[in-house]
Amino acid sequence: MTEHWGFDTRAIHAGQEPDPATGAVNVPVHLSTTFKQDGVGGLRGGYEYSRSANPTRTALQEALAALEQGTSGLAFASGLAAEDTLLRTVCEPGSHIVLGGDAYGGTFRLISRVLARWGVEHTPADLNDRDAVRAAMRPSTRVIWCETPTNPLLNIADIAALAQVAHDAGARLVVDNTFASPYLQQPLTLGADVVVHSTTKYLGGHSDVVGGALVTADAELAEQLAYNQNAMGAGAGPFDSWLVLRGIKTLGVRMDRHQANAARIAEFLLGRPDVAAVLYPGLPDHPGHEIAARQMSGFGGMLSFRLTGGEEAALRVCERARLFTLAESLGGVESLIEHPGRMTHASAAGSPLEVPADLVRLSVGIEDIDDLLADLEQALA
Repeated sequence: MTEHWGFDTRAIHAGQEPDPATGAVNVPVHLSTTFKQDGVGGLRGGYEYSRSANPTRTALQEALAALEQGTSGLAFASGLAAEDTLLRTVCEPGSHIVLGGDAYGGTFRLISRVLARWGVEHTPADLNDRDAVRAAMRPSTRVIWCETPTNPLLNIADIAALAQVAHDAGARLVVDNTFASPYLQQPLTLGADVVVHSTTKYLGGHSDVVGGALVTADAELAEQLAYNQNAMGAGAGPFDSWLVLRGIKTLGVRMDRHQANAARIAEFLLGRPDVAAVLYPGLPDHPGHEIAARQMSGFGGMLSFRLTGGEEAALRVCERARLFTLAESLGGVESLIEHPGRMTHASAAGSPLEVPADLVRLSVGIEDIDDLLADLEQALA
């Protein structure tokens, strides 16, 4: 039934019908760790122990699958827990990953320093260059790992083209859709095999919950992922699941304001003598603008910019901002500012994925735009 609903209707209703026992409109928070059995092995509704399954988490997982137009959703304790479970499901010692050359620092750390000790290798590649991606592929390649838009350089990758490259080589395309959110982009409909989210970000939307998600339309893979979700103990807790469900209900209206504000800020930064470059896919001269316009329904609420004064100027802007809170993370209703090179992407320092030292990243919130512009004006002054 949900496939006939519009996005906002799915966000409010998929997996979230009124509780049949009480009529509660909101999904209850099922805090019980264990569930009464009707005889040995007789499970009521399939629940026995909350690590294995919990009704609140089930509701979230159904909602996630509906939003991404997949058939199976899985909710995790964090985005990295989701990534770790996925990669240990589809890879084994000796496997190889093609990793986008502009990837989230935590993903790079997981692959290069944790999974590497398990014998998994990786090769960074420019995902905008299909020949470079093909050259990076090996017989042992199991995954092309793609973010689009990327964190923090806002690069755009062609999901359909990458899916073709992956499938031609017998590999899977995994797309981290955190920056776009399912409101603006559904990678499974473009050929991706798995979508990854940090639900901490736009899906939760209020900077009060840490979580992650995987969504796929591959039934066999979904079964393997669910098995490992239980076996590895990485599933989301019931209250965290409830918080993400609450955030999902307003995802569409929040994203509209996020991206409207971000577009205004990008225009404000353009042409300033103290700004060397503005990285926002909504700008017509952005190298990925045409692809983004084709595969996204909007350009999102994230942008980065580089300062002509170098790293010192970037740090000074971060420290002078007041309404933009100096903090890591993104996607909440409040605006955040950070220096990726010293904060979220410090783990990539000295590697091919190192980010420019003069870069500032903004997570543009839903405050009044005039107040946000005034804060940036004084921070740049």
